[in-house]
Amino acid sequence: MRVALGLGLPQANQYGIGRDVPLVARAAEAAGYDSLWVYERIIFPQPATQGLYGISGLAWPDNYRGVADPLITLTLAAAATERVQLGTSVLVAPLHVPFQLARSLASLDAASGGRVIAGLGTGWSLDEYAAASVAPFERRGAVLDELLDVCAAVWGPDPVSYSGALTTIAPSEVGPKPARPIPVYLPASSPRATRRLVDRADGWMPVAAGPAQLSQQWQRVQETAAERGRERPLGVWARANARHTPEPLPGADRKPFHGDAAQIVEDLVAHAATGVPGILLDLQATLHDASELADVATEVYEGARAAGI
Repeated sequence: MRVALGLGLPQANQYGIGRDVPLVARAAEAAGYDSLWVYERIIFPQPATQGLYGISGLAWPDNYRGVADPLITLTLAAAATERVQLGTSVLVAPLHVPFQLARSLASLDAASGGRVIAGLGTGWSLDEYAAASVAPFERRGAVLDELLDVCAAVWGPDPVSYSGALTTIAPSEVGPKPARPIPVYLPASSPRATRRLVDRADGWMPVAAGPAQLSQQWQRVQETAAERGRERPLGVWARANARHTPEPLPGADRKPFHGDAAQIVEDLVAHAATGVPGILLDLQATLHDASELADVATEVYEGARAAGI
């Protein structure tokens, strides 16, 4: 089965967003990629209140410094392309005012001709929550639920109305509307999050950190979907955070998606064998400029297709 392949757009601070995003977006579309993706980090605290992913003592990586705004990045990519889908992996939903985020995603979908995939999560950084000043970290799940409700209302027919803890919309006309129903993708790192995913989302956004782990997670998600009577199939975009090296890395303990282009292709093949229908590859962290990113991305794409995925 052909696996859809996506590419992370250049957002880290070694790239020039106005110049490099269109360049990489056009190169990825020309190479054959199915989608382009952005992630979200709004600050780089020094020192951080907590470690990476909330793990004490784990340093934040340098590529989290000065990350370009995800929706502006996607807008630049939308203007430079015609075919590829445009996804967020992920927007940290509680860092945004729900109504405004729903409108921005609708406008981007309308402008791009129906190409947006809304990947939404709750994040983990206390410092980012404090900076955004939308809601406290302890209410992150409730805020995500409200955002999903607000999106459904704003993207639906007029008149739009809604009343929630953060949002009150008097009966109103709200436009533009999306070009088509925007698919919503969610992570699922806990039983509660998995139930939300199955009940409310169109697809799942895991991290591809090893084929055995991904396969087990996918099996659990599918089992929960069956238990809760979901009839629609779930889409999947598994995120592969790569660290490309010019030469192959030695050793059997090499981390997934760490190494040269051939090793990254090898890992794509292994993860594709789990049965997930889509893998997005973020190569930007260790590359120096947009030209190198475009070249490596093309080499990996061609290698993956030659390998039969």
